[in-house]
Amino acid sequence: MRIVLITGISGSGKSVALNALADSGYYCVDNLPPRFLPALAEYLSSDGHERLAVAIDARSSASLGDMPAIIRNLSSEHDVRVLFLNASTQALIQRFSETRRRHPLSGSPAHDADVGLMTSLEEAIERERELVADLAEFGHQIDTSNLRANVLRAWVKRFIEQEHAGLMLMFESFGFKRGVPLDADFVFDVRTLPNPYYDHELRHLTGLDQPVIDFLDALPVVHEMIDDIQAFLLKWLPHFRDDNRSYLTVAIGCTGGQHRSVFIAETLAARLANEANVIVRHRDAPIDVGESSRLVA
Repeated sequence: MRIVLITGISGSGKSVALNALADSGYYCVDNLPPRFLPALAEYLSSDGHERLAVAIDARSSASLGDMPAIIRNLSSEHDVRVLFLNASTQALIQRFSETRRRHPLSGSPAHDADVGLMTSLEEAIERERELVADLAEFGHQIDTSNLRANVLRAWVKRFIEQEHAGLMLMFESFGFKRGVPLDADFVFDVRTLPNPYYDHELRHLTGLDQPVIDFLDALPVVHEMIDDIQAFLLKWLPHFRDDNRSYLTVAIGCTGGQHRSVFIAETLAARLANEANVIVRHRDAPIDVGESSRLVA
């Protein structure tokens, strides 16, 4: 059975992700105490279910420490994937303020005596980061600080469609003007390259459009940058495999995240497609069109 565990920081979009998996035919459970996960998996598997998605967060703080061992044990029998959603503290505070929802650890004693009483939203968020930090190492991370709901749903569906065997290599383009992605393992700055933005005919296009591709593809310095990044990744990917890493996110940043970073992320993904399970996504390019609402878990 395939099991997708959705975890991370409250307010980062876990409800959106869980709904996306429900639409994809997963049996979905929200806020399941971790100790019941093995029994649930055994029951549903014996009942013929092939896909299960479970959201686990700070509301189960008393047993979060058991999760690493539970994940290892489940992985011996099932295809287990962990999706860790994160967001900047500023974005989370804004979301909780807009919805007037209370953070699970804010304003009242938590069930775990070590957590105590959270007196402010920011304090609760930081305490939750500490509680779930170990789970981030098991999962594919997505920074939802600047994502809209429809984009997250598309990324979640792309994540579950990938083959799980071996290392999953993510190339993510972004714009520095909106901040560096929290989920990046490596960040490469390509702002030193010529910018198509200053060509009025290219300004409103993206790195996926042929005129921009032709512009950048004709510049030797662009290929030098791509060659250097590719050589670095090819050298170190075997070491990450030896360390049993399942996910690796390589972020490529330019000023706005629309032209250079998109082209380079796409090019690197194509070049390394035979080296790992590759996904490419574009955080800031105006490619995904849909809802305008921000994410709220």
